[in-house]
Amino acid sequence: MNVKGNIVDILNKRIFKGEVVIENGHISAIREVDHSEENYILPGFVDAHIHIESSMLVPSEFAKIAVVHGTVATVSDPHEIANVLGVKGVDFMIENGKKVPLKFNFGAPSCVPATSFESAGAIIDAADIKLMMENPDIKYLAEMMNYPGVLFDDEEVLKKIQHSKNNNKPIDGHAPGLRGEDATKYIAAGISTDHECFTFDEALEKLQKGMKVLIREGSAAKNFEALIALLPEHFENMMFCSDDKHPDDLLLGHINQLCERAVAKGIDVFKVLQAACVNPVKHYNLEVGLLQKGDAADFILVDNLKEFNVLETYINGELVAKNGESFVKSVPFEVLNNFNTDKKKVADFRFESSANKIRVIEALDGELVTNQMEAASLIVDGNLVSNTATDVLKMTVVNRYKNEAPAIAFIKNFGIKEGAIASSVGHDSHNIIAIGVSDEAICKAVNLIIENRGGICAVNNLQEKIVSLPVAGIMSDKSAKEIGKAYAELDVMAKQMGSTLRAPYMSLSFMALLVIPSLKLSDKGLFDGTSFQFTSLEVL
Repeated sequence: MNVKGNIVDILNKRIFKGEVVIENGHISAIREVDHSEENYILPGFVDAHIHIESSMLVPSEFAKIAVVHGTVATVSDPHEIANVLGVKGVDFMIENGKKVPLKFNFGAPSCVPATSFESAGAIIDAADIKLMMENPDIKYLAEMMNYPGVLFDDEEVLKKIQHSKNNNKPIDGHAPGLRGEDATKYIAAGISTDHECFTFDEALEKLQKGMKVLIREGSAAKNFEALIALLPEHFENMMFCSDDKHPDDLLLGHINQLCERAVAKGIDVFKVLQAACVNPVKHYNLEVGLLQKGDAADFILVDNLKEFNVLETYINGELVAKNGESFVKSVPFEVLNNFNTDKKKVADFRFESSANKIRVIEALDGELVTNQMEAASLIVDGNLVSNTATDVLKMTVVNRYKNEAPAIAFIKNFGIKEGAIASSVGHDSHNIIAIGVSDEAICKAVNLIIENRGGICAVNNLQEKIVSLPVAGIMSDKSAKEIGKAYAELDVMAKQMGSTLRAPYMSLSFMALLVIPSLKLSDKGLFDGTSFQFTSLEVL
């Protein structure tokens, strides 16, 4: 098979009229030939760090949409399902991903559970990591969130890193805001990437110290604008990633959108494409073609090098998408889950108090970090309750792995004026998180999640709406179009109930993420991510 077009040779920084000759899934020749084709042929896009689970789709369904946007491969951290189901969950992702053409490259999750301050569904220790690293399907050690463990020479953490080194596999980082000598020590441990830089200066320092920096633009955390100015000078050591991409956003675009935005800023197209296509393949030693003779025939056709509208996507020489239509087929799979808690009573969400002031989580739109603030208490019959007038709402995290009393906190900036929203997508341990205007509404939302063994929902006096997530309580067994539409409808309902956040459910899912400061809630209580210890809700 021959494919003609203007060939974009990123490695040699040239574009020429030619044709790609495909035999047995590989490129047998690239020839310069004259033709009238106006399209451009370039290597496929690679997402350099993504949690597939955040799309709420299993890998095979994620692939169906991603190929339409020119994505041929991902570097995927199965951290979310691992916190629910352990190694068994990682195996599920690998096996499901193998059933479709897109090249998923999974890592071994390094932090399961992410901290000792929350209840997860599983543990992956250094002995498990040793076995996983010997598996050729595991390509790297996934993000080492426990950077205090690296800095303080935690034995278990260092063993995990060593097992990765012993197998010559890269080690991913996760160290938001880490600077100076601490950053130097973290990098010296062998950690080679970071996707958590949120300022230009932090990213520049890490680049100068030899780290690869990923420009992240997901559904919640967006660092493109802060970091993109580094690309022209540091294009050999930067990559693009989503980290977390919700289904409605994935339907609109993927890494192709970042290429369009970067080129629009006047950045050289070869530098942009090096970050989008080449650097992840080289850094992670991926079996993904780079449009060179002898490579796997993984490439895309786009109409121009400004908008990057994808016309065709090829993986191993197979046409997998054309003009917005995906040829990737749905595949059957077993639905695994881990949900072992009983329905709750309204009284379970009472918080007896006489304190005049409380500590409050301040959510920041589009950010994973939160602020810590204080607010006046609103107490009714001895119970701390939501104050819709000041937008200080009651929040709960409920252990979904066993019966325990719900943890209670208060949060500002969700803006809800009626009912409650809830989710079993709660990074990192995926317990149930809910925010609402009353204990009754919160209880109703939590119980709807429990009845469905996972999902995201909204409830008010008039209706209940849920998107069920039966796979580990974090993924759907449906297609992206179905889940994307249902998710979008739920998003609208949350906003009609008063939420002012751009992505209320994505923001909600990070309010139990203890490794990101400042104040968060785990199923065990209110947690200060700056001092890394529990703190009290009441200010006495």
